[in-house]
Amino acid sequence: MLTVGVDLAAQPQRTAVAWVDWTAGSCEVRDVRLGCDDDAVAGALRDADKSGVDCPLGWPVPFVDFVRDHGAGHVAIPSGGDWRRELTMRRTDRFVQDRIRMTPLSVSADKIGHVAMRCAALLARLASEGRPVDRAGGGPVVEVYPAASLRLWGLDHRNYKRAANVVRLGTLVDALCAAAPWLDLGPYEGLCRTSDDATDAVVAALTARACALGRTTGPGPEAAGVARVEGWIALPEGGLDALRP
Repeated sequence: MLTVGVDLAAQPQRTAVAWVDWTAGSCEVRDVRLGCDDDAVAGALRDADKSGVDCPLGWPVPFVDFVRDHGAGHVAIPSGGDWRRELTMRRTDRFVQDRIRMTPLSVSADKIGHVAMRCAALLARLASEGRPVDRAGGGPVVEVYPAASLRLWGLDHRNYKRAANVVRLGTLVDALCAAAPWLDLGPYEGLCRTSDDATDAVVAALTARACALGRTTGPGPEAAGVARVEGWIALPEGGLDALRP
């Protein structure tokens, strides 16, 4: 099995892709690349058995409806309740918040919306090539949240990003290798110790493996329809050792 992890950004400069090869008895990081453009990301998604993308795969349905109605000039403001929460948080965002007390960035009210636009174009490209994506995670691509995966695996998920926290990033890589001694970072260990984008890409690829094995949370029957539109964050179930090849 080949899994790919994509730490997607609005621009190639901050976009990292990791390829992880799972064979009998081994788990080898085959490659990690920084500065990946659309061609590189699309090619990685095309070749993988399962890919984990750190980016919202869709927008909240009420937000899409709100923007459509606003464009037509007949927005009806709901009475009562926190209606803006419905516009800014997808069903999966609320699920993650309730389950693990972490709040994903809002795709409709945060800069991550720029990343999601790029992601939407990449998914459309895949569909045009005969690999349509199930935004609920049932197909070749699944939405992941590396910080949530780290937390659920019992690893430090805070304050490891940006150059100022490179020491803490190195400590995280140490802990990841200790928790998954079967994970072979090979020549890319040094890159993971200096680039949080690279580390997030590897974590995304590990989460893709968990999803492929059926060891992540999916939307229940009541959320399945909306998840196919908004996307669904795959949260790992069980420890890292459950992924052991």
